[in-house]
Amino acid sequence: MKQLKIAVIALFMLALGSNVNAQDRNNPWAVSFGVNTIDFYGGTDFGDQVKDLLGNSDWNVLPSISRISAEKYLEKGFSLQLAGSLNKISTFKSKDDSDFLYYSIGANVKYDVNNLIGDTSQYFDPFVYLGGSYVSVDSESEGMLNIGLGFNTWFNENVGLSFQHATITGFSDQVERHYQSSLGLVIKFGGIDTDGDGVYDKDDSCPEVVGLIEFNGCPDADGDGIKDSDDACPTVAGLADMNGCPDADGDGVADKDDMCPNSKGTKANKGCTDTDGDGVVDKDDKCANVAGPSANNGCPWPDTDNDGVLDKDDNCKDEAGPASNKGCPEVLITPSQIAALAEYSKGLEFAFDRAEVNKSTAEKLDKIYDLISPVKDVIFVIEGYTDSIGNAGYNQYLSERRAVSAKAYLVEKGFDAKRLETLGFGEKNPLTSNNTRAGRKDNRRVDVKLTE
Repeated sequence: MKQLKIAVIALFMLALGSNVNAQDRNNPWAVSFGVNTIDFYGGTDFGDQVKDLLGNSDWNVLPSISRISAEKYLEKGFSLQLAGSLNKISTFKSKDDSDFLYYSIGANVKYDVNNLIGDTSQYFDPFVYLGGSYVSVDSESEGMLNIGLGFNTWFNENVGLSFQHATITGFSDQVERHYQSSLGLVIKFGGIDTDGDGVYDKDDSCPEVVGLIEFNGCPDADGDGIKDSDDACPTVAGLADMNGCPDADGDGVADKDDMCPNSKGTKANKGCTDTDGDGVVDKDDKCANVAGPSANNGCPWPDTDNDGVLDKDDNCKDEAGPASNKGCPEVLITPSQIAALAEYSKGLEFAFDRAEVNKSTAEKLDKIYDLISPVKDVIFVIEGYTDSIGNAGYNQYLSERRAVSAKAYLVEKGFDAKRLETLGFGEKNPLTSNNTRAGRKDNRRVDVKLTE
């Protein structure tokens, strides 16, 4: 008996030093088998009972497998245990005073104490339990109450040792109150790990793909510490700041988005450099050290006549002229004609959501036609506008239609279409507030002006 007691103490000390994962919720089923001891109370006095509990001279042990149990994990640390035990009683009140059989069968509800401290990831699982059993001793039997405690210590995820100790009390005094202790091998099973990565399917975010415990069973193919589902470059090791993608030149642009992955550039230029700052990256810039537009491959446009109008926009490349006349010499228009044009342009209004020239506007356009027809070699621009009702995109389109409609009216009367430009400004540049009906009416208009 002393050897068994020493073994129990040693097992308890071993369990305190264990810290490996073994959770009932992952392996919901368990069976155990081992030996049990029966110790009938030594008296009614509490002190005598304590001495009896700590002593082993009156332990009854059957030297063979004498206790079998089966368990099912429920939830939140609770398990249901069914157990049966057999023993031979040789010591009832005093040593060798009896010779009869003891057997019991019952059910207990166990609670894993680790749940109280929020940690069920240890190999040491202490528990308490409460249940009932049918106990038969010699020719007497009755239903009895089981109150006990114990612990499991696990060698791996599935196999361990279990120790239980309970006080068993009856209700009809047919069977003497007694202690029962048991020590046995316990085996857990029932956990499913489809991909075999050590993470059970119930906790595996990627149950059909081998992965890592730290990523809840999901893989990190390139080993960069970013799981594949969050990794924009899952097959190439990269940086966390780059969502798992590499940045070979260290310019803050991931190689997959970097048009110049081996040359440090800027995000604005997709990882490429732009030495002259003209918006054309060096690899595409034929004049990398001189600013120029992209339309001319990064090189400046020529201005043959040095009039400030680039040849591409200059209708008179070899003759200086202002930009307002597209680089051609300007034909003067008198101040009085300019003033008259501004006056006649007032009130060139349109109906709401309409682009057709109405009668009132047509009369004013007739006056403008009579005014500008004699003026030669001057280009005019017709600007269209809207009020602020509606979305900006549609109003832009409507303003352009109004300008075109006014141009068409003048051309139909005989004005040179080449000397009329049209622009639409949508809701921009209102003459007055759009908050009133009168204001919106004034803003639905076209203006005829000299080109700038």
